[in-house]
Parts: sequence; structure tokens; C-alpha cells
Amino acid sequence: MEISVVIPTYNAEEFIEKAVESALQFDFVKEVIIVEDASTDGTLAKCRSIDAKHPRVKLFQHPDKKNYGDSVTRNLGIEKAQYEYIAFLDADDYYLPNRFDAELELFKDPKIEGVFGAIGTDFVTENGRKQYIEKFGENFLCTVFFPAEGREIFYHLITEPNFFGSSFSMIALTVKKSALENPKIRMQDHLTIAQDKEFIIRLAYHAHLKTGIIDKPVAMRTAHDSNTITKIKNYSIKYHQKNALLYESLFKWARKQKEMPKEPKVFFKMKFLSSKIAALSGIRKYASFIYHAPGNPQLLKTRYRYFALKNNPPG
Repeated sequence: MEISVVIPTYNAEEFIEKAVESALQFDFVKEVIIVEDASTDGTLAKCRSIDAKHPRVKLFQHPDKKNYGDSVTRNLGIEKAQYEYIAFLDADDYYLPNRFDAELELFKDPKIEGVFGAIGTDFVTENGRKQYIEKFGENFLCTVFFPAEGREIFYHLITEPNFFGSSFSMIALTVKKSALENPKIRMQDHLTIAQDKEFIIRLAYHAHLKTGIIDKPVAMRTAHDSNTITKIKNYSIKYHQKNALLYESLFKWARKQKEMPKEPKVFFKMKFLSSKIAALSGIRKYASFIYHAPGNPQLLKTRYRYFALKNNPPG
């Protein structure tokens, strides 16, 4: 295997070197692509130092040196990748020694286009631990719950109630670059949160994925004071707004897939509408539900109706 590891980087001066070195521990990682996204701390200087130190490290910035966010930054890394396989890593996370153990075996099957595993959590601050537990509970292993392969992964990800896991982490994903080209699959620029999940669901439909090591971590994410995802309270207005953008994007994509069955398209539409309604408050919430329900009777199902009309927590 010859792997390109893509690391989007913004204000990660404290973490980036550990992330890079965790990728360089593997001889078959032929390049580590750092895309620096106009950090406001000392990240760029640190990246330049790392680039000068390691021949396999390649440092890029956006042509105009401006900040564009994770999606555009990761997409630039994908475009710069030169090798057959692409793996992803966030600048504040790191790989474990078993990161590619499953890939080395599973990619011997030519039909496999992507492999993903489980990730653990490394609490680097006490406040990071507190925020993480408040958001996700005390399940520190992010994984799916049983092996799966091919298109069934797509359907497992969007089935409710979800017994498989609604997503998996990008930092545990390795994918053939060819799988991202036909059709061209990239991160959605307009999404600032949940873009990973949106990308993963589309990839699971278009590419032949397979579960790798899912019972123990192959990489670690760090939980610290600045984690973006832990700042959004569950079922808050911002949470519902995030979901509305996520599922609107997936619904628009699904409508273009002529061979896709009706059920996933309905699922994405109902998730979009229920999230959009849930993001409203007061009489506007109920008025919007009454407006949309006649033309979308599935919205009356308990799981969508309850989600749409549930009161948002304060804050």
C-alpha cells in the first residue's frame, strides 16, 4: 500500500506535531499533506518546522492564504494527494500503531474501496472530559456495532432506530482515491458542522466500504477545551439548525440518484423537515408543522413528529 494522509490544520500548534509523527510511523505512508488554513496562532510556523524536518511532509495553504474552514481545506488536501489510498487525520488527533492493520489485509480484495474502524478518546484537559461526557456520555469508543460491507453500510447508517451507528469517524477511514473521483465526492463547502457525516453517507452509497477493526481504537481523538462539536448542546436550536443543513444537503443529493429507492429519499426529506421545524420556536414551530404535514404524511410518524415539536433546552 502507498498512502497519502491528509491533515487540515487550524490553530493546532499544540497538537500538530504529534499528529504528523503518528502518521509517519508507517513506512507505507508515502506523504503527509498538511493544509494550513490561515491559523491565528503559531501553527503555520510549527508546520513549516515540521515540513523542513520530514521529507515525506508536504505543506500547503490556500492560494490566497485566507481561512476557508475544514471542508474546503480537506478538499484541497484530497486534490494534492498523489497516492492510491487516502487516509484522513485531524490536526489534534493521532493514529495508533494498529491504524492500518485491517487495511493491509482487506484491500487485497479488489472490490473493497474503503475501510474504516473505531476511534478512542484521549482527554487532554479536565474541562474537555466534562464537555465530552455532557455531549456524548461515557462511551469513549466511537464505532459501529457489527461488521458490514458494501451498500448495506449505507442503509445501516440511515436506519431508525439505529442499531449500527449513525456515522463513523473520518480519522479511521482509508479510501481509494479512485473511489472519490467517479462520481467526484468531496466535502460540502457550505457545511461548517457535520460535514464529515454528510460525506460518509454519500461515500457509503457510491463506494464499496467494509468495516475494519471496530472493537478497539485504531486512532485517538483528543477532547480539549476547544473542541467545536462539544460546544453545541444536544437538541438546542443550533443543534437542529445543524441537522437541517445536513439533511437538506443529503436530500438534494439523493433526489439526483436515479437508481436510489424511494425510502432513503423520504428518510432524508423527513429528517430535513423535522429538523427545520425543530429549529423554530413558539407558534412558528407548530404553524410550520401544520403547513408541511399534509403534503408529507410521514412527518406524522412518532419519531419525526416528536423530534420536530420537542421543546428546545435553554441556552
